[in-house]
Amino acid sequence: MAVVKPMVSLSSLAATLVVFLVVVAVQTPTGKAQMSCTSQLISLNVCGPYVVPGTIETHPSPQCCGALQSVQHDCLCSTLRMASQLPSQCNLPPLYCAN
Repeated sequence: MAVVKPMVSLSSLAATLVVFLVVVAVQTPTGKAQMSCTSQLISLNVCGPYVVPGTIETHPSPQCCGALQSVQHDCLCSTLRMASQLPSQCNLPPLYCAN
C-alpha cells in the first residue's frame, strides 16, 4: 500500500496564515499604529501549529499565549474584521463558520 504525502506541510500552512494576517493588517490605513499591529501579528507565527486545520497540537505553547497576550485588542479585532470582509470584496459568498 502506497503512502500519500500531503502536498502542503503544516508549517507552510501556518506561515501562509501569518502572511495573510500581516497582509490584511498592512492594508489598514493607520500609519505608525499599522506598523505596530503588523509586528504584533508577526509575533503570532509561534501560534501557527495550533490554528491550521488538521493539526495534532491541542494546546498552545506558552510562547503562543505570550504572543497572543501582547497583541492589542484593536489590532486583532480589526484584522479579523477585515479578513471576514474579503469574500464579499472578491465577489464570493460570505463565509459561515460552524462552532
